[in-house]
Amino acid sequence: MIWLGEELVFPPLELATEDGVLAIGGDLSVARLKLAYQNGIFPWFNEGEPIVWYSPWERMVLFPDEVKVSKSMKQVLRKKDFTITENQAFEQVIFNCKHINRNDQFGTWITDDMEQAYINLHKEGFAKSIEVWHFDSAQSKNVLVGGLYGVDLGNGVFCGESMFSKASNMSKLAFIHLAQNCGYKLIDCQVYNEHLASLGAREIDRSEFLGLL
Repeated sequence: MIWLGEELVFPPLELATEDGVLAIGGDLSVARLKLAYQNGIFPWFNEGEPIVWYSPWERMVLFPDEVKVSKSMKQVLRKKDFTITENQAFEQVIFNCKHINRNDQFGTWITDDMEQAYINLHKEGFAKSIEVWHFDSAQSKNVLVGGLYGVDLGNGVFCGESMFSKASNMSKLAFIHLAQNCGYKLIDCQVYNEHLASLGAREIDRSEFLGLL
């Protein structure tokens, strides 16, 4: 297993294991994260473990024109009893992604260090959030009910990290908005997930993904 030091460098992707593990260690600095995502690499690890860097041989992606909107979601969209914003509450979104209960454990495990690292990326203009709000009459204000966040590489590729939903279909709304309204040519979903597959995402070979990247 390749351990990273202080130098900002990653080993050749061909050295990744069958499970896609490329290296261990290093840090979550803005510079290292930018280098990682620009080369098709992302961190994924649990609290108390060293940082693990992945580059899967098969990459789950969504081509925005292939997004699937079900009949039930079309009905939700027609109701328009929600408001969608971009980059208005990044820290709230990542906080909710970190703390929301997940029956299927969808999304990355967000440690304290990862939370702060992506907030730092956002402050530098390299991470983006989509927020879904619903007006709560009892509180007389819009309440955050869903959203997602990820890395915006500035080249038409959005690398999704995690999403959350406090009401039915709200994370789907954020994802559909991302696909249909944000001008990306490709949304990176990292690894296979049935939920994302139902929305139109599919696996492609890593070499094809790197070419698009």
